[in-house]
Amino acid sequence: MTIAKIVPRGLGIAFVDGLTIFVPLAAAGDVVAVRLTEIKGRTAFAEIVDIVIPSSDRVEPPCEFYGVCGGCNFQHLNYQAQLDAKVAMIRDCIERIGKVELTTEIKMIPSREPFGYRLRAQWHADPAMNAIGYFRAGSRELVDVSRCRVLADPLQAAMDGIRAGLTDADASQTMQIDASVGTDGTASIFMEGMTGNAEPITIDAAGEIFEFSAETFFQGNRYLLDTLIETALGDHRGGRAWDLYSGVGFFSLPLARRFERVVAVEEYAPAVKFAKRNAHHAGLANIEFEERSVRTYLREVSAAPGGIDLVLLDPPRSGTEKDTMENLIRLKPAHVAYVACEPSVLARDLKRFDAAGYRIDSVTAIDLFPQTHHVETVVQLTAPA
Repeated sequence: MTIAKIVPRGLGIAFVDGLTIFVPLAAAGDVVAVRLTEIKGRTAFAEIVDIVIPSSDRVEPPCEFYGVCGGCNFQHLNYQAQLDAKVAMIRDCIERIGKVELTTEIKMIPSREPFGYRLRAQWHADPAMNAIGYFRAGSRELVDVSRCRVLADPLQAAMDGIRAGLTDADASQTMQIDASVGTDGTASIFMEGMTGNAEPITIDAAGEIFEFSAETFFQGNRYLLDTLIETALGDHRGGRAWDLYSGVGFFSLPLARRFERVVAVEEYAPAVKFAKRNAHHAGLANIEFEERSVRTYLREVSAAPGGIDLVLLDPPRSGTEKDTMENLIRLKPAHVAYVACEPSVLARDLKRFDAAGYRIDSVTAIDLFPQTHHVETVVQLTAPA
């Protein structure tokens, strides 16, 4: 079969004998022999047995764990092909799932380096096997990874250090490890079952200094932190802004330099603690911190006196609840900057904004996750007049 294109989740798609067949680790234009692994009605899933004629987009994956480890499912594509596929996936989701016709081009911002970019990672380790790495695709089987090529050097060094100490770990089963490194290369490690807190580290981005730890979320591509902030904030300035799912203040701090008052809503207490500390160190007293879920906050806020000039929305990969979006739209913010790491969830919510009369001003893709099908998307929206 011939792979027609790459679709959401990074799968190749082909059409044979009335079946729509999804194939992982494929490239558009590949002619492949496959083995069907599952059939549901007229939809099938398959795995590549042989690449009969390789696509011109194909390159030799540099990682020895490619195709075994569950990450980096785009390593077989040249970097431009990766970027093109991600733009196509975003458009497909918005137009097919969201039923929103895009009249604007999707701008793509690549990573300065497609390897060695990650400042944070989540690993799994088995002390009994002295193994650390990632799960095999679609399973809980641990793949022992000696070198991960997307990690920044200090993060790889942290991984090596953890491996060296695994023999002393008291664990009878696989454990989860979260790790981050700061601007100076210092590592913060949080292991499942660990007593006490992970050591704090700092990262400089967009003129701000952010303190956080491996227990809290922080963006992972060291080359695009400034770009993400600049793209999300755009030219927005004014009286009042809300930062929903605000974390350690990644967007709250730069927002506070442009708006008279910022409301930062985050339910994870360790993240709020760091956000308050970061605001204090930055000398910013115009941020009001709400330590509760975005869903609860929007449900309880009946109105926003004086209006909201900008809502910056940066939900987790799973997205927001239906009533959360409805309550946000009910408040009629003048502008919304939606930062999304899952195009299908973004499309679902854009459909709701479109139904409420919001206009899409721009769609920007930022390649925070080279070598994978994941992509960050920033959409700027304006309320109806």
